[in-house]
Amino acid sequence: MSKLISAVSAAQSEADRIRIYLSRSTGFTLDCDITLPQEAAVTVFFGPSGCGKTTILRAAAGLEKAPGFVRIAGQTWQDDENKLFVPTYARRIGYVFQEASLFTHLNVIDNLRYGLKRIADKDAEGRLKEAVDLLGIGHLLNRRTNELSGGERQRCAIARSLAIRPSALFMDEPLSALDQARRREIMPWLERIKRELKVPILYVTHSEDEVMRLADQLVLMNQGKIVDAGPVAGVWLKRLQKESAATHRSSLMIGAVAEKDAQWSLMKIACGSAHFWVKDTGAAIGETVRVTVHSENVSVSVDKPSTTSIQNVFQARLTHIRRDSDASRVMLELDCEGSVIIAEVTARAANELQLKEMMPVWVQVKSVSIC
Repeated sequence: MSKLISAVSAAQSEADRIRIYLSRSTGFTLDCDITLPQEAAVTVFFGPSGCGKTTILRAAAGLEKAPGFVRIAGQTWQDDENKLFVPTYARRIGYVFQEASLFTHLNVIDNLRYGLKRIADKDAEGRLKEAVDLLGIGHLLNRRTNELSGGERQRCAIARSLAIRPSALFMDEPLSALDQARRREIMPWLERIKRELKVPILYVTHSEDEVMRLADQLVLMNQGKIVDAGPVAGVWLKRLQKESAATHRSSLMIGAVAEKDAQWSLMKIACGSAHFWVKDTGAAIGETVRVTVHSENVSVSVDKPSTTSIQNVFQARLTHIRRDSDASRVMLELDCEGSVIIAEVTARAANELQLKEMMPVWVQVKSVSIC
């Protein structure tokens, strides 16, 4: 273990980094070495249950002792080489668990104030108000916790974590205990936190939708080890390129708002040579946004389509044709001048169109299918 620890050089310790090694008597071994983005960003740990995602968060928070090195938000919390270990209560972490864990004998405002008892900051009440406004829960403050929906409870739990003005926010599958309707309700609030909070966020999930909408850096995990890590779009594409990677293949494209059509409440997102007319969410011209496209909603043509209801028609180069595990289908990888989109078509259609790698094609995507 001393060899492992000495590998963390002085130069490396200047970067925000999590280096954790843990071996349990059950046979499970966790080996994590990840450098976090310099700017405030969302790092998502993604993988199947039991792969070690939550253990990384708990160890980084000091809730579970594991040999290694932890530096987040410019603060070193653990450095075994220098015999440094900062206790959890001194790390100023906002930690959101799967369950809201609110006190049932207190109303919402008293739950929120509970976390401030160990913080002696003079502006604590002002920060509490900021958290309440950010999560939109001002109308809930005097309610008992048993009067809240699942989504409202989790928003209150997140506000409690934010009220202490954390140097980092840890979120351990915060939507997993909610049904689909409640997840849709709370997701925009998570996106708002990502946009406005400006602190590092470590986020654990096994939901592809949460990865698509929240991740800046993606860490893929399996059986206690990091499979891949890096900017989300590139890591996700490599995952899709493995035939057995996913049953529902969704392309993540990152672009900017190029145009608006107020008459029809649409905005145009430019992603390389691809463009997508989608519902206007209020994003400003030039603002960076994400587009998620499911592969089954993408079609291709060798000739430019005409007289069609489909609003998104653009050219791309067919770079790869991959056989699916289902012999009746093929996956097409389409390069749109740097942005990549995946299409799923029948093998029969690919044969009839005489599709070949590196040929130009026309791509069609229905606007109403885009997330």
